[in-house]
Amino acid sequence: MSAPRSSPDLRGVPPERVRDALRERDPLPGGRGFAGRLADPPDRDGPVLVRDVLGRQPLFVERGAASSATADDPTDPDAWSFDRTDLDDPEPVPAGAVASSAGTERVWSLSDGGPVDRESGQAAVDEALDAALGETEAGGDGTDLAVAFSGGVDSGVVAAAVPDAPCYVAGFEGCHDVAAAREAAAVMELDLRVVEITHDDLVRAVREVDAATGRRNPMDAAIAVPLYLTAEAAAADGFGRLAVGQGADELFGGYSKVADPVGDDRVAAETVRGARTETVRTLPGQLERDVLALRAAGVEPVAPLLDDRIVAAALALPGDLLASGGERKVALRRAAVGRVPESVRTADKKAVQYGTYVSRELDRLARRAGFKRRMDDHVGQYLDALLER
Repeated sequence: MSAPRSSPDLRGVPPERVRDALRERDPLPGGRGFAGRLADPPDRDGPVLVRDVLGRQPLFVERGAASSATADDPTDPDAWSFDRTDLDDPEPVPAGAVASSAGTERVWSLSDGGPVDRESGQAAVDEALDAALGETEAGGDGTDLAVAFSGGVDSGVVAAAVPDAPCYVAGFEGCHDVAAAREAAAVMELDLRVVEITHDDLVRAVREVDAATGRRNPMDAAIAVPLYLTAEAAAADGFGRLAVGQGADELFGGYSKVADPVGDDRVAAETVRGARTETVRTLPGQLERDVLALRAAGVEPVAPLLDDRIVAAALALPGDLLASGGERKVALRRAAVGRVPESVRTADKKAVQYGTYVSRELDRLARRAGFKRRMDDHVGQYLDALLER
């Protein structure tokens, strides 16, 4: 294993807030997620590992250490880490769980209660966004923050909250995300720094992402690589934190499968709210990948749109404030009125793997290496071969 960690035992919120969350079974006690070792949990004998309900802070144990009372104690200093590379055989602590020598217990889950009315739902989103964005600079000295910026409403509202912070976008020449970011930055009068990806960058970043996350499938690689290269550029310029718009699509209904779920085999639900619930449940896995990739690049992510206040407000929205009449993320876009220019507020968004051309160029590299499209999972086979060298 690598050198011992120097980070504190608990990340995200103060220990007393986690203790209160355990007593009250409160899944959203305030903050932007937490994970780590709690030495003195209420009503329990001995220390425990905790991870918040959305898995916003990654946490790992040696495989089997948290599976049962007969396994090794997962709270032993050598048995857990925030960094999977510290461990010999890491597995994530489940989101919303408490792990101890007694086993693993799921203690927090998100409410699936009914929606509020439209007026109060929108007002709650507006208020939560005001509060969370107002705290975006918290945690640093005010000069160590940069923004990952793609020109859409998610990164737009984040960037607007910290207009003096430089914005970064990564992509191949001619890609949608770079063009959209340039246009939005110009109208918002932001300092935009473009990271032009080359094939050499792509191959190098794929290796770095695999080492940090353990993910080598084409989808995870294509999503994490532009995040990694964006963060790497910000870190090289001296910024220690990177503000991101993660979580908005899942919470506010940004996917086509949420907007029109009936007959879409990507979701089981047939209602907008039900499909949105399914996408929210994918967040722990996605955030583990993204946070580990960003940290490996040298920055600490700041995710204001994953603030507990915003999560609670979004989960209570009625379906027509998620997606309606061909518009997605309805409540978020309405809350963005006056915060960003109209062109940014209404901008269409491409998934990062397509908007940066990273997915396209991985396919091109695979075919050049002899992995033809007629082959099953040809890009996946290419990545396996590349990463085994």
